[in-house]
Amino acid sequence: DGRHIVSNIVASQLAHQDTGGIVPEVAAREHLRALDGITQQALNEAGVELRAVDAVAATVGPGLVGCLLVGANYGRGLALAAGLPFIGVNHLEGHVYANWLYEGDAPTPEPEIPAVVLIVSGAHSDLVLMEGHRRFRPLGRTIDDAAGEAFDKVARLLGLGFPGGPAIERVARDGDPAAFPLPRAALSGYDFSFSGLKTAVLRLVRALEAKGALPVADVAASFQKAITEILAEKTARAAAEHAVETVLLGGGVAANLALRAEIQKRIGHPLRVPPPRLCTDNGAMIGAAAFFVLRDRGTEVPVTVRSDMKLA
Repeated sequence: DGRHIVSNIVASQLAHQDTGGIVPEVAAREHLRALDGITQQALNEAGVELRAVDAVAATVGPGLVGCLLVGANYGRGLALAAGLPFIGVNHLEGHVYANWLYEGDAPTPEPEIPAVVLIVSGAHSDLVLMEGHRRFRPLGRTIDDAAGEAFDKVARLLGLGFPGGPAIERVARDGDPAAFPLPRAALSGYDFSFSGLKTAVLRLVRALEAKGALPVADVAASFQKAITEILAEKTARAAAEHAVETVLLGGGVAANLALRAEIQKRIGHPLRVPPPRLCTDNGAMIGAAAFFVLRDRGTEVPVTVRSDMKLA
């Protein structure tokens, strides 16, 4: 049904912790090293053979070109060898359709459409109106840094490691979010800007270090408060202005509990968000998006790899 997860294998991300972030060449090499093993592991866990599935899907954009080429070529080869259709999936659609997935025996209710969708990750901060399945109207996006990128850079400033989002959230629990008022870019419409906030944190950290004391927890909490309020305000305003009651989150930053709470407080009705393990990149969400592609098109979807693919 495109919703029930029977297997979802995620390869280790330890290599990126060792390099302090995503290095494109390392990421592509890790993809190549892991793909065959995790594919077989997923089939074994699901209890099926490759010839029993309906199609093979892989992300074809947006993302790092090397990683996209490795995954797409592997998927195409697998599909060709098994005589199956290959579905090229927009990575951002995958984050949207993570909200349709469930594990276990009890299906969750399907999200109602239309919906306002906020996708926030290390590379993307996109606010869209979902008007129907696979029909999206862009409302706003970042004009500089993505929210997840800002989390990573601030975490590095504070010596918290990679990935920055979980590290900042963990440390911020012991901090005062009102300790350091930080600027919010006053952009009209629904676009985001986080470069000014990031620069303000850099200057704050340097000033505090010059005084001999850096209250890491307070800085982390103040930064988290600023960035979650920016995201929540525009998301809630978009839902109100478009008279939409369904709000969906996706992407790694969507796992942040402070962000969820801030949006929930502002929209006044239930917020739909995947469990944390489905917020970060995973194969199940690509499979879910591929189900709706196959259902709508009913045939192979030939899509070339594009690093700058948009959600529209």
